[in-house]
Amino acid sequence: MREVQGQPLPLGINISGDHVNFSVAVPEGERCWLLLYRAGEEEPKERYEMTEAIGEVRFLALEGMDPADYEYNYMIGGEVTVDPYARGLAGRDIWGKERDIQKHEVRGVLKNGRYDWEGDEPLKLPFHSIVAYSLHVRGFTKHTSSGVEKKGTFSGVVEKLPYLKDLGINQIQCMPVYEFEECGRFRNYWGYGQAYYFAPKSAYAASGDGERELKDMVKACHKEGIEVVLEMPFTGDTSKQLMEECLRYYCLEYHIDGFLLNPYVAPMDAIHADPILKHTKILVHDTGFQTVMRRFLKGDEGMVRDVMYWLRHQSETKEILNMITGQTGFTLRDLVSYDGKHNEANGEQNQDGPDYNYSWNCGAEGPSRKKAVTELRKNQTRNAFFLLLLAQGTPCILAGDEFGNTQKGNNNVYCQDNPVGWLDWSGLEKHPELHDFVKELIAFRKKHPVFWPEKEMTGMTYSKKGVPDVSYHGENAWRVPLEVSSRQLGVYYSGTDRTGEGDEDCFVAYNMHWLEHTFALPALPRGKKWYRIASTQEGILDKAEPLDDQKFAEVKERTIMIFSGR
Repeated sequence: MREVQGQPLPLGINISGDHVNFSVAVPEGERCWLLLYRAGEEEPKERYEMTEAIGEVRFLALEGMDPADYEYNYMIGGEVTVDPYARGLAGRDIWGKERDIQKHEVRGVLKNGRYDWEGDEPLKLPFHSIVAYSLHVRGFTKHTSSGVEKKGTFSGVVEKLPYLKDLGINQIQCMPVYEFEECGRFRNYWGYGQAYYFAPKSAYAASGDGERELKDMVKACHKEGIEVVLEMPFTGDTSKQLMEECLRYYCLEYHIDGFLLNPYVAPMDAIHADPILKHTKILVHDTGFQTVMRRFLKGDEGMVRDVMYWLRHQSETKEILNMITGQTGFTLRDLVSYDGKHNEANGEQNQDGPDYNYSWNCGAEGPSRKKAVTELRKNQTRNAFFLLLLAQGTPCILAGDEFGNTQKGNNNVYCQDNPVGWLDWSGLEKHPELHDFVKELIAFRKKHPVFWPEKEMTGMTYSKKGVPDVSYHGENAWRVPLEVSSRQLGVYYSGTDRTGEGDEDCFVAYNMHWLEHTFALPALPRGKKWYRIASTQEGILDKAEPLDDQKFAEVKERTIMIFSGR
């Protein structure tokens, strides 16, 4: 092994056969050494002072070495420093084990990057066709009820792919999967904060090899027609250059289909202009849909105009997801079971977590055996899924909502690495009817293109029938109920699209009031009739039922009904 002329870019390591280039940013005036370790050892075997510099970048290269035999760190200013561009870390394969970098217990790994992708590539599914599912890789299968062999790992997610595919999911969105530090005053279960962003978390790998198992998971997902999106919540002090390089790296090295970013931190304009990243899915959290639909669900007044907007809205840059619930906040079951957060177990006197949840406990705080309360909660849960899956944008389901998972009123489980934060799969046995309802509703959405058009509907007419692509109604046809007191809305979707082709006409009657309301049904073209095809209480009907009255429909309190014009 001998030292040869190195290159300042790219930062990090660059391996070509037995030639390895090392490059790292070092504060001006500080000395820097490259520390080389035999793989698995915690004492450096070799030290090389890095004197070559351009600006604040130090670099050198070594020839005649087998990268797989070595690990590395830097000594900068008298402190052991892990390369922020490290592609993998040794010594962090055991979750929750505290490690001391200064004692060389954490080291960067050198790998040649060879992996058999078997022809795999990102799926590039049309954005409007996505039904997404948000999960935490560890929490998704860590619970004893998960039934998988390799709990809490990338491999555990792979074991659950048949379930996700059967449900109708074609995209998973994963909370941070890179090397974050979970040990601290409180357990960093979610993974936010400073991290080694280029290195997949080895504690999420059953074999300890995070790089290989993340690739295995992505490849397995793609074989099932499921995209993989990674949440990358970089900290505010992360350089814009590192963020862009990191996203490109995951696109190229891991075939990732998209990223969920914090638009207040990430350089969104540069990312959208990047020749590689501009062709991947770039998503952001937006609480607009969530807030409006939660308030409409619980019966707040003055919501109809905003509901109309969010039912048809599609972001021009296709960044925004529609979510009723997410990792931050209540699960859906808790949303209809608690008026206030219950985060006492977090050790912060219930001061953490969002205070405004727009939730409603349906008459009792927390678990209840009262039949009226439990039935109302079931009803509201179904209404929530209707609001989510009948809206025009891209829906994203929080893992476990489809079978009533609860966090016992905790709306900020960032530190709950235990059954409170993990997904309890026993809900599938306790609430099979909810799971089946959600599965059928996803299939219903996919069957009816009027609920997932490629372009946002405009309210304009595209057919000879003279009917707009979308129109809004109330107790009178063609009259929008915009009074402040209104808590009901009828939405008529014309089945004829811009090309003259399309779907059946559909009319959705949303009654979020605590009183029954009559909805006027728009007149259909000659030869067609209105049929009831779904409702909150009945779910998706096996057989459409023709209406006796073709002009009006009675819709019970806190109920959503779907009618089809055939």
